[in-house]
Amino acid sequence: MTEETVSLPVLSQTRERVGDVTVPAAVVAGPVREHLLHEAVRSQLAARRAGTAATKTRGFVSGGGKKPWRQKGTGRARAGSIRSPLWAGGATIFGPQPRDYTYRMPKSARQAALRAALAARHAAGKLLVVDGLSLAAPKTRHMVECLAGLGLDEAPSVLVVLPEADSAIERAARNLPGVKVLRVAGLNVHDVLGHAEIVFTRAALEQIASRLAPSKSSAS
Repeated sequence: MTEETVSLPVLSQTRERVGDVTVPAAVVAGPVREHLLHEAVRSQLAARRAGTAATKTRGFVSGGGKKPWRQKGTGRARAGSIRSPLWAGGATIFGPQPRDYTYRMPKSARQAALRAALAARHAAGKLLVVDGLSLAAPKTRHMVECLAGLGLDEAPSVLVVLPEADSAIERAARNLPGVKVLRVAGLNVHDVLGHAEIVFTRAALEQIASRLAPSKSSAS
């Protein structure tokens, strides 16, 4: 059984068509599984939580070492400590404690979620493939000119995906609001869905396609 593929146009930095790139259909044209997108984003946001919220139990509240009054004969209710959770200024019952909110999805589910995110962007016509990106100097204005050449200067947000580190592009883009540069190794569902336009270099798309292509065993 032959694997279905999709051919995407490859553009130059001036948005002229210079060729095509073929990738497995499952990577950019598969089903958009919204439940996987939801779980992937939840997992990413949970991992970002500091988990430092904390309240004091009675073991951590200062004072209260002495019994306020004797047990019987005063006409008042029994009390063992002024730091009881029932007293003002006392401890907290079942309050939050420092914890790690991180949880991981299975690798196959994470890959399926990323394929679904790319498919959603491709279906919306928001996935652009360029032959390569290069700047004359690591200057913000050169990055602005590059985005203008691609017709993305008016886009509310742009995610640029590179095959490997490129200090010139990363430095030139870091001062532009709404523009983010990622390497293939760091591509994730939250950033794909969180940007209006996605720009892949040809090499980056080939790398991510190789990583996300379903194995023959799972496809059969």
